[in-house]
This record gives sequence, C-alpha cells and structure tokens, in this order.
Amino acid sequence: MIAHLRGKLIHKQPGTAIVETGGGVGYEVTIPIPTFTSLPSLGDPVALHIHTQVREDQIALFGFREPEEKRLFERLIGVTGVGPRLAITLLSGLTPERAVTAIRAQDHASLTRIPGVGKKLAERLVLELKDKLDDFAVAPAMSVARGPAVDDVLSALTNLGYQRASAEKSVQAAIEKDEALAADFDALFRAALKIIR
Repeated sequence: MIAHLRGKLIHKQPGTAIVETGGGVGYEVTIPIPTFTSLPSLGDPVALHIHTQVREDQIALFGFREPEEKRLFERLIGVTGVGPRLAITLLSGLTPERAVTAIRAQDHASLTRIPGVGKKLAERLVLELKDKLDDFAVAPAMSVARGPAVDDVLSALTNLGYQRASAEKSVQAAIEKDEALAADFDALFRAALKIIR
C-alpha cells in the first residue's frame, strides 16, 4: 500500500495533483481543495500523505498535506454511504476542525451545505461518528454573529477555492471593521475578498 509520496509536483488543478517520484514515475492523486491551495509551484518538491484504495478494476490514490486530513478522510469513508469522492468533497467544503465540530455538535445545516450531503446522510454522519472523533482538535468558534449573509459569503469564498479557516478569518476581520456588513452579502463579500488576498 502506498501511504506517503514524496517527489516533484508536475501537475496541479483543483481536485488533482501529479507527483513524479524516482525513476520518472508520476502518480495521479485526488486531493481536497485545502490541499490544492497549499501545494507549492510546479517543479517544486512536495510530500503527500496517501490513502490507497484498491478495487478490482483500479487503484486510486487520495492525498493530503496534513496527516489529520487523512485520518478524518478515513473515518468519513467508514460511514455507510460515504465513498472516497464524497469524503474529498466534504473536506473541500469544511476544514477538518470545522467538520469535526459540526459532527460533534450535530450541526446538520453545516453538513448539508456540502454538495451530495442530504439530510439523511448528515444524520448518519453524526450518528456514526460523533463518538469516534475524540482524538481530533476542534475549531475555535467564530466570535462574529452568524446569519444568511455571513454563511453565503463563507460558502462563496470556499467555492472559489479559499480554505474555510482563511475565509472565516477574513469575514470576521471585515465585520470587526464595520458591523453593518454582517447583513449585506455584496459589501461583505467585497470586503472579505480584499482581506483574504
């Protein structure tokens, strides 16, 4: 089983990277968005923690920059109805800390914002994992008031490829400068975008 890859990054795009190891062999790896945004420039050395899935017709590699991401991925695919692709989608929409917090808090609303996660699957994630995540750190709660505009801006920023934690920090910073932004999607989105860049 391949558990770790180190080599030269020769291709990257949201969802996929190719790492060339010794002997000129390139491995295609499926990755979540936070891993993609943390990758170095093409041609630079890179190391990824790998989960290998072996099927009769293919071998698929799933890669992560942080071991905690890989551990949570492996817990997620142990849930009935969650395959590797959906687990990658989950980790693209929520940082490991936010995902763990949502599952522990039985926050179905946060989970169902992820494409492919309906109400029943969110309930199953909570039911099967809430007591199995004690070894994961939890994220600090956002101190800003949550509302539709704030949630929509966070969703928009993560859909653009920004990490959830960075998006939340920029939204929080924007609202701290002007509290009125919390109720105005357009203004808050523009303000947060200036900060996150």
